[in-house]
Amino acid sequence: MTRQDQILTVEVVDSEGGTFTLREICERGDCHAEFVIKLVNYGVIAPVEDIPEAGQWQFDVAALSRLRKAMRLQRDLKINLPGLAMSLDLLDEVQEMRREVDRLNRQLRHLLGE
Repeated sequence: MTRQDQILTVEVVDSEGGTFTLREICERGDCHAEFVIKLVNYGVIAPVEDIPEAGQWQFDVAALSRLRKAMRLQRDLKINLPGLAMSLDLLDEVQEMRREVDRLNRQLRHLLGE
């Protein structure tokens, strides 16, 4: 697995589907609250609800996963915050296109009777 593949496959599993407070996402993501607040301000991650006070924010598992990807990109590639936002959006698009290609390949195999 290449370094880029490792960056793309950071997964977080929460079997209960719960949410995390700012403090909890910082603990699980091993980062400071200031970093999470900056990521929210740049649109890299988002709380579940649009609440102005950071102390009241709740984050879902997807935000935690994206936080970990952002931290890995910043650490490994030294990407700044605007670059993180753009990179993660592009990585999401690539992942979505891969899913679509897989879906279309399955349809094609089905139509060809394979």
